Amino acid sequence: MKLYRIHALFIALIVASAHAATFKSGVAVRVVTPEPLLPVSGGVGASNPVREKKGDLTVRALALEENGNRVVFVGTDFLGFPGPLCDRVRAKVKDVPAENILIGATHTHSAPDCYGFVEKPEQFAENLKYLDIVVAKAAEAINEAVANLTEGSFSVASGPAKGKIAYNYYAEQLYDPRCNVIQTFDSQGKVIATLVNYAIHPEVLGNDVGILSPDLCGPLYDRIAERGGGTAVFMNGAQGGMITADNRAGPGQKDLRTWEECLRIGRLLADEALRIAASAPKQTEAKLHVAARTVTFPVESPLLLHVLKTSPLRYPTDNQSSITSRLNLVNIGNAQIVTIPGEALPNIGYYLKRKMRGEHNFLFGLTNDAFGYILTKEDFNSFERYSYVTRTSLGEQTHDILQEALLEMIAQAPAARQN
Repeated sequence: MKLYRIHALFIALIVASAHAATFKSGVAVRVVTPEPLLPVSGGVGASNPVREKKGDLTVRALALEENGNRVVFVGTDFLGFPGPLCDRVRAKVKDVPAENILIGATHTHSAPDCYGFVEKPEQFAENLKYLDIVVAKAAEAINEAVANLTEGSFSVASGPAKGKIAYNYYAEQLYDPRCNVIQTFDSQGKVIATLVNYAIHPEVLGNDVGILSPDLCGPLYDRIAERGGGTAVFMNGAQGGMITADNRAGPGQKDLRTWEECLRIGRLLADEALRIAASAPKQTEAKLHVAARTVTFPVESPLLLHVLKTSPLRYPTDNQSSITSRLNLVNIGNAQIVTIPGEALPNIGYYLKRKMRGEHNFLFGLTNDAFGYILTKEDFNSFERYSYVTRTSLGEQTHDILQEALLEMIAQAPAARQN
């Protein structure tokens, strides 16, 4: 009888082990610096020529898996990475569902135009050839990250990043200082990757100093790798309005548009991210949940409608002047993530984080699409200070449509809590 009980217990342990959640992660990077160098874009309008580069542009893919369920986060060193390009990347990936591939842009103002901000499509010919290469390399990075999936654990942390990193150009203190971090580890506890989620415009250099660069994100990647944080991936937050790098020199002085200032801010943000992550407990059960939804936005802005309809990227606009985009919600352990297809103002970001159901709540801005600014109807065209923000927004209805869809997704998803 005792032997039977021991045998039954042994079998039960084997069955339980077979059904236990297995978390895996993998990461990969591809350099996408154009050769020869191309002009760089800081927003709507003509690109500016460059004479040199500081750091390399990259695409970075972090793949996560639990019991065969996969999601991939991709960071690209561009002003924005529009939906048509995202879809071309996803079409080249076989082992991850397309709706589970989240592609964001760091928003550097020192990289080639990915939108097609040109009056004549033929002016974009070299960029189109270059974007073919970027799409192929982004898919390569995703496929390699999946091939690199390794069993292990992860941690999630959040807290204010301290120091002279960011501020709101329109209203100095109205920005989100919180930095969210996900780290993944192999079975021996070695860090595989560090994902940093923070709201900031990487525009220390800007597009008019003759330099192609990932801006402050390049030094952030390097610093995290140097300090044992594995491969870094940066996903921007709700940085609209204008949450920018704090490269102010002092009252009455011009901003410091130098590579040295990129080094200072990027390294400081990296150090803060690693500090915030240092005490986070490791988790082995991700309870990975991925949801996707397609939404339709009216295009009320004459400026953006012109860009969408004349861009060589061939945006899928219809005769009613509207455009569709994809939203995602992801739970991983005690973190909940939602995506925003543009630059949401910080008040929108604060509200969404307050309504989300994770112990740590992440906003991936400029992800799955990059439609310009997103502001509430109360702010839309209400202040002269917001005139540029209004002109480069899809329209007054964008925020309400976005918020309603995201709140429904949040309500339908399980809460993200640690065991």
